[in-house]
Order: sequence, then C-alpha cells, then structure tokens
Amino acid sequence: MTNTDAVLTLEIAGQQVEVIRKKIKNLHVGVYPPEGHVRVAAPPSVSLDAIRHAVLTRLAWVKRKQREFRRQARETPREFVSGETHYVFGRPCRLEVQKGTARPKMELTPGGRLLMRCKPDADLQARSEQMSRWYRRVLRKKTAPRVEKWAKRLGVERSDWGIRRMKTKWGSCNPKKGKIWINLELAKKPSPCLDYVILHEMTHFISPRHDELFLTTLEQHMPGWRQVRSDLNAFPLAHEPSFENYTGK
Repeated sequence: MTNTDAVLTLEIAGQQVEVIRKKIKNLHVGVYPPEGHVRVAAPPSVSLDAIRHAVLTRLAWVKRKQREFRRQARETPREFVSGETHYVFGRPCRLEVQKGTARPKMELTPGGRLLMRCKPDADLQARSEQMSRWYRRVLRKKTAPRVEKWAKRLGVERSDWGIRRMKTKWGSCNPKKGKIWINLELAKKPSPCLDYVILHEMTHFISPRHDELFLTTLEQHMPGWRQVRSDLNAFPLAHEPSFENYTGK
C-alpha cells in the first residue's frame, strides 16, 4: 500500500470491511487469512453505495471463504525446543537445540535434523528470531536462481526482489518498480510452491491484472499451476508469534 492510498472501514451486513482507495481500474473484493478479514480495493471514482453493493452480491462467497479459513489447520504454537518438528521446503525436520554455544548457528544435517546452537540464556524470542533469520537465508539462496530462471523463460528483465513476512498473501508485485516480494513462510513449503509464487508475481510484468493474457502465460509455463496453488493454500497457516517487540527481521 502506498502513502497515497486512502483507507476506511465500513460495516456491511455484519461484516467489518476494510476499503482501500487505489489508482486501479476495477474494484476487487478479497477475503484473507487467518480469520477471513474482508478487504475491498476500489478506484477513487467508485461510490460507497457501489462498494456496499459489490460486497452484498458476493456475501455468500465471502462467508464460504471465512468458513474455509476457520476450518483450515493451524500450526501449534512453536516453542523451539528439541524434538519439535519444523518444515524446510516441505520436508519435516526434527529440531535439536544445543545451548552453550557462544556463537549462534543453525544447520540442516544430512540426516534431516535441524540443529540449533544457541547461547545458554537464549529465551523463546531469541530462538524464534534465530530460526526466522535462518529461514530467510535459506529462502534467499533458493529464490535467487529461480528468479533468474523465470525471468529468462518469460522474456522479462531480471526483477528486483525481496523477502518479507506477509499475513494475507504468498507474494506481491510492483510492476512499475520492477520488484516482487516473497513471503518468508515459503521457506517451509515444497519447492514447487516457491516456483509458482515467483512465476505468478513475475507474470504481472507481462500483465498487471489476472486477465486472459496472465492466465495464458501461467498455463504455458506451468500447466499444473492450479494444483500447486491449491496445495499451497491447503497447508496449515502459520502460528504468529505474539512477542510485544517482535520484528521478525
């Protein structure tokens, strides 16, 4: 969201709806995890009555998506202790925590153990942040060649890209700036999911909308993209840490 976007909240048929005014052509109604938050992106020229009508006509769909999110599995709260299972690109790895090391370090062993070496006084927040930093490193290493690959296949200039925590989407794209963002959670998902998200976002350099050209391009380069998307959206939602000053960097 840019600094020029205007945001307001409406109550429509008992739903709290966030409305974002953006310089776009068409109105979009979205329902987002983890609780089914409703958000409308609308051009400045669209009236509030038109926004209410759009939500009301999609109300059955909105409620269905909210029920799906409520039923979707959630990760149990992470404690970052030995014996806990963490996923690395879809692979379940048993965590082993070794305290007493002056220099924190993480390593994925050939046998599939995720070894965390940390200081003796490392608390839950410190261990969580150590894990997050490691996920960011391994995701960055895996993303870089894939961005190069898809840029060549799509015939677009190599894009700038970054990794961030995102609660409502797996990736995002800014075609004007030539940059895509990848959700940090993709470090936990199978590699085809990462490929799909990178391809999806980079296809927006060809078409900024989900129009026929966009869909045709996806189909051409990844014929099974709908199944990959379905698999990705079926994975358990992340348990968000609740540390008061947690940055997740």
